[in-house]
Amino acid sequence: MTKSHVIAVLVNDQPGVLQRVSGLFGRRGFNIESITVGQSEEQGLSRMVIVTQGDDTTLEQIEKQLYKLIDVIKVVNLSANPMVSRELALIKVKAEPAERPEIMGVVETFRAAVVDIGSGSMVVQVIGDTEKIDAMIELLRPYGIRELSRTGVTAMPRG
Repeated sequence: MTKSHVIAVLVNDQPGVLQRVSGLFGRRGFNIESITVGQSEEQGLSRMVIVTQGDDTTLEQIEKQLYKLIDVIKVVNLSANPMVSRELALIKVKAEPAERPEIMGVVETFRAAVVDIGSGSMVVQVIGDTEKIDAMIELLRPYGIRELSRTGVTAMPRG
């Protein structure tokens, strides 16, 4: 059964590592839905959080292939256990002054924030799980989304 998997990959912080990891996915025909990369708690190591689709056999294959890459230190299937995951989105929505109170109602409902207001638009920042971001986008779509930028999922195990 195909499902979404969140994988954390601890890698050496070296030029070209991201390219090698993403290239491995492409060569094997695995799609990356989102990828975030940043410093980890250990000096010289970065953590990649990758969201991909597949069955358990596909995930097992991805893990084995990742371990073959020289700069990969550790691979963890975060979605196998309880985890905390978040994503950030900036949404520029068309907002004439008359529509702003209505848009603010949506923003407050989602505990989001308006981070910029222009003459005919607003930039909204929303943080949460992927479903929350998707729901916010759908509610703002009727007003006219001018621009949308999402960070991709970052996650870690609970506890």
